Amino acid sequence: MNTVMALASATDPAPRRVVTWDVRRQDFCSEHEHATRANFAQRLAALHGWDFAGAYDAAQPGSQPLYFVPSDTLTDPHQAKALGITGVDDLFGGVVPHAFVATKAISHPLIGPDAVRPVGWSARIAVEIADAVLPGFSCFSIDEARGAGRALLDIGRVRLKSVTATGGRGQQVVDDVHALERCLDAMDEREIATHGLVLETNLEQPDTYSVGQLLVAQRIVSYCGKQRTTRDNAGAEVYGGSDLLLVRGDLDTLLAVVDPPPPLRRAIEQARCYHRAVIDCYPGFFASRVNYDVAQGLDGRGEWRSGVLEQSWRVGGATGAEIAGLEAFHQDPACQRVHASCFEVYGAADVPADAIVAYRGNDPETGPLCKYTLLKTATTTTTTSHADTP
Repeated sequence: MNTVMALASATDPAPRRVVTWDVRRQDFCSEHEHATRANFAQRLAALHGWDFAGAYDAAQPGSQPLYFVPSDTLTDPHQAKALGITGVDDLFGGVVPHAFVATKAISHPLIGPDAVRPVGWSARIAVEIADAVLPGFSCFSIDEARGAGRALLDIGRVRLKSVTATGGRGQQVVDDVHALERCLDAMDEREIATHGLVLETNLEQPDTYSVGQLLVAQRIVSYCGKQRTTRDNAGAEVYGGSDLLLVRGDLDTLLAVVDPPPPLRRAIEQARCYHRAVIDCYPGFFASRVNYDVAQGLDGRGEWRSGVLEQSWRVGGATGAEIAGLEAFHQDPACQRVHASCFEVYGAADVPADAIVAYRGNDPETGPLCKYTLLKTATTTTTTSHADTP
């Protein structure tokens, strides 16, 4: 399936008012997330030539249709349709047919044919993405998680992941059966039954790539790059930013233009496989912003592995760099690729003079934080050497 055809709309959208939307008040709604989303929404409005109307207010409908910048992937297709969100021209983000599709749970198979599963679960996707993910299982019961963990321990250390956590949080690594049992005993069975739990092979000191695609203002842009980690104000290792190379076109074009070295090529191919499988296996899915995290490193046996860790169909950590790239393409029709690096700096931040700042403040929950992007326009030739890749 052509990736552009899967995302693109043939219609030229009518003028809209761009609004941010807190989908669920408890998720991605801290002060810095609100401010960052508002900054992105204003810039997306400018790209379209539309007005930014602030936060969505259902009590104040206007005469113009809306373009949404939601806080999370939309998991209720009926609600989305009622708001006028029927395709990629209506939001910066994505819509899924079932809530679990928006989580890490779809990245792995169930432990057996009789395993517990949510309504709408596709067994076929596990077959289609088998070569695109790490060894692992998605479980919806503690007992099944025990069996999955024991099976994976034969390879080496096992990572247990909350399917709803982001930024590297909500994860634990176990070395043996006893540690696995202690970890599972401490978990909420109802939470696992409702949302699921992912268990997958742990990679030692992995490199994590970001591969993504955007459809904004009738432009298709794809990118690849590497993530960085940092320490937050509590000392925990968290997402610290990404160094991206963005090009005009779909993921097939990205592969042709970048001509990446083998590890990066593998990451892009796996992300493309994963994306196509979601489209094939979950009818009703559509997204104007897609991002796939791909990890590469050694497992417990010393074997090199590569696999998609998770997907994101909402405003994410790399969105500052994504929008900076879109702005560069908008300003210069001859520009074919750009480098954009986004940063999340906790505590005191020495921000370069040419930085595009999305947020700088003292968040009541997070503490001092600055989010900014540095942009470098690349040459306009159609090929890129391996040394030019992220």
